[in-house]
Amino acid sequence: MDNLQLATPEIFMLFASCAVLVVDLFLKPEQRGMTYWLTQGSLVITLLLTYGQIGDAAGTAFAGAYTVDDMSATLKSWILLIAIGGFVYTRDYIKDRDIANGEYYVLGLFGVMGMMIMTSSNNLLTIYLGLELLALSLYAMVALYRSNADASEAAMKYFVLGALASGMLLYGMSMVYGSTGSLDLATISQALTASGDASTTGARFGLTFIIVGLAFKLGAVPFHMWVPDVYDGAPTSVTLYISTAPKIAAFAMIIRLLVDGLEVLSGDWTLMFAILAALSLVVGNLLAIAQQNIKRMLAYSTISHVGFLLLGMVAANPEGYSAAMFYAITYALTTLAAFGVLLVLSRNGEEAVMLDDLSGLFRRNALAATVMMLALISLAGVPPLVGFYAKLSVLKAVISADYVWLAVLAVIMSVVGAFYYLRAIKMMFFDDPVDTSEVPAQLDVNATLAVNGLAVVVLGIFPGWIMAVCVRAFAG
Repeated sequence: MDNLQLATPEIFMLFASCAVLVVDLFLKPEQRGMTYWLTQGSLVITLLLTYGQIGDAAGTAFAGAYTVDDMSATLKSWILLIAIGGFVYTRDYIKDRDIANGEYYVLGLFGVMGMMIMTSSNNLLTIYLGLELLALSLYAMVALYRSNADASEAAMKYFVLGALASGMLLYGMSMVYGSTGSLDLATISQALTASGDASTTGARFGLTFIIVGLAFKLGAVPFHMWVPDVYDGAPTSVTLYISTAPKIAAFAMIIRLLVDGLEVLSGDWTLMFAILAALSLVVGNLLAIAQQNIKRMLAYSTISHVGFLLLGMVAANPEGYSAAMFYAITYALTTLAAFGVLLVLSRNGEEAVMLDDLSGLFRRNALAATVMMLALISLAGVPPLVGFYAKLSVLKAVISADYVWLAVLAVIMSVVGAFYYLRAIKMMFFDDPVDTSEVPAQLDVNATLAVNGLAVVVLGIFPGWIMAVCVRAFAG
């Protein structure tokens, strides 16, 4: 009974996803809107169940393979909240393009369930199962726009490179299992602590493959080759999905694997992350400057932000982990707003993918332009928005760990990166529009945009309550 009680959100999500799949089969084309509402209802109920677990005593279930603690409950709540907002933004987009509604929503729900499993995993096997449930859902979502050749090409690239990354990760896990004789993360940590350096050689080799697999999944340089192509080729609704909540789940996977299981080898993985972070910061920001395609610009921007996320892991202490957790949450929230505006602009079957499409946006839709401005300024790290505090917190953590050179590099690259964000803002507010027609949006979309933009501002001015939750997650 305890097993079922702890896993109530995931169990409900599983049954709800299957129910949405079955109900959609019997709906007439004009009734397909019901699938959207069933999906949102499922996410809201799961969010309430998950939020109720915050503050509860940590517990494990299913022979230790599954855990619920403050970190997992908090991250799952944010994953669900961002998924709800993402589906609000994408409803009209997929309807206009006749992307299979039922399949899209069901795959989105299964992807969310995979993220939840990753967040609560306490075992190498359950981590991998959660990751593959998410990955397979994403591959299919990218390919759903069957009439679009770019989407099909992006899906193939994503699938092939994703399979390679999964193979690397699984091979690394197998080497750790061979060295410790266990799949349980706590047992792995105890075995590595008790053994001498000579006994951890196999685990160190496994760690290398695990880091490569994680870097592929995150899109860190030099394993970033799939990110711009997939972001650009996928339907914008799927790009929004890929660029937001999965980043939170990826952070959780890093914590489970490296902090809960392989923290004994932190001297090795911090150096690897320092190199990956430095390369991601430099390559991501410099290549983003040259982009005229908004989605590719945001893709390279994502790579640079992955570098900032890894800075918190380089610190290898509770301060760094809590800062990285805060960064993952706030980055996903800010990116949700940016892609939400792009979806509002992508109407009547046309895509808003070039920077010129932003020209004069303030005159066409003042709310969308304002929210996009707030999102871009936050991503640039300008106070008082939440992106500034997120960057400041990881910089403080990495300086406290004596990686001053890495913090200096991050600050320089932030200044460089501000150029392409400010360029887009200048085009929205000061350039003449290419298309002078208004950009209308549904009431629920406008309301979500307003709340999303307001959250970016309010959480920047009052970041304490989220940071307190992040600190508490690693206080023990």
